[in-house]
Amino acid sequence: MRRFISSLALALAVAAAWVLPASADDPYSVGGIHVDASAQSASQAQLSAMAQGRPKAWAILFKRVAKPQDQGKLPQLDDAMLQRIIKTFTVKNEKRSTTRYVADVTYTFSPEGVARVMQSGGLALGLVQPKHILLVPFSPNYSSGSMWTAAFSGSRYANAAVPFSLPTGADQAALGALGFESANWIDVEGAAARAHASEAALVMVQQKDGHLTVTIKRIGAGQLPAKTSLDVPLQPGGAAGTYSIASDAAVKGIEDMWKTGGTFAAKGSLTADLRIASLAQWGAMQQQMMTVPNVTGITVLAMDIGQARVQVAYLGNTDQLREALSGQGISLAKAGGEWTLSNAGTP
Repeated sequence: MRRFISSLALALAVAAAWVLPASADDPYSVGGIHVDASAQSASQAQLSAMAQGRPKAWAILFKRVAKPQDQGKLPQLDDAMLQRIIKTFTVKNEKRSTTRYVADVTYTFSPEGVARVMQSGGLALGLVQPKHILLVPFSPNYSSGSMWTAAFSGSRYANAAVPFSLPTGADQAALGALGFESANWIDVEGAAARAHASEAALVMVQQKDGHLTVTIKRIGAGQLPAKTSLDVPLQPGGAAGTYSIASDAAVKGIEDMWKTGGTFAAKGSLTADLRIASLAQWGAMQQQMMTVPNVTGITVLAMDIGQARVQVAYLGNTDQLREALSGQGISLAKAGGEWTLSNAGTP
């Protein structure tokens, strides 16, 4: 009788799982959990396999939602507690015999249940809604066939705390022409949209004395680029042999960056005067300025022969704006309380 009740409960749970499929974009869904168990009967093997996968899924989810300083504080939950906080599960690649059950399972947790567990352990939720991002590996430029790109491919990072996609199709050739330092959101926005990504991480790897330096550049609409770097010691196989470890470090760096650096830059505006020799020169200068990530808009307030007054909307502060414009050959200066803009072609 007990075996019949257990089997019936399992059948009902499986049915519920298929009625309520997990969303691929749900941060509380953990997929790709491989289970393999044997028992005296098929139903007992299946029950054992599902129980085997639950703590694995919980460990992955905790890594996804916990703050960086709490990563080593995984609450140890018994199977009864895990069943209470798991809403549903779905099964793929299922294989069974009279004594063995094998499958790949996606477990979907209850946000409220997870919050209660975290609260009872004195832990705060960190990343609860990760954004899908576009990841572009540079070494020193992007190449779809490079070993550095291959290090991020496959299913290794299917459960990364910040889910990402690599460039595909025609975007691969277009992104290959970009430089790491100069690339901005405008350059990758189309590729990101096709990957259903709202932000991007450009990940550069460089070999230096005895180590690889990985630099991550975060870019997004309405957000100033942010950078972080980390070093990975060279392994016996050299740079190629270290790429797997370096990509793991890069993915972890992205997780930390998105958990701790998710605030957008402050917005501001200023009025500046500039001298122009022709409308063509002004048009070229406008194009230069609009490629600067800090600049969000340019409005012409007045224009006369040889001069103009414009309002520049920007992100960050004026020092950051001045530095960013300087990278495009445009000078922003202040004298007597008034701002002026100029480039190499203006006096």
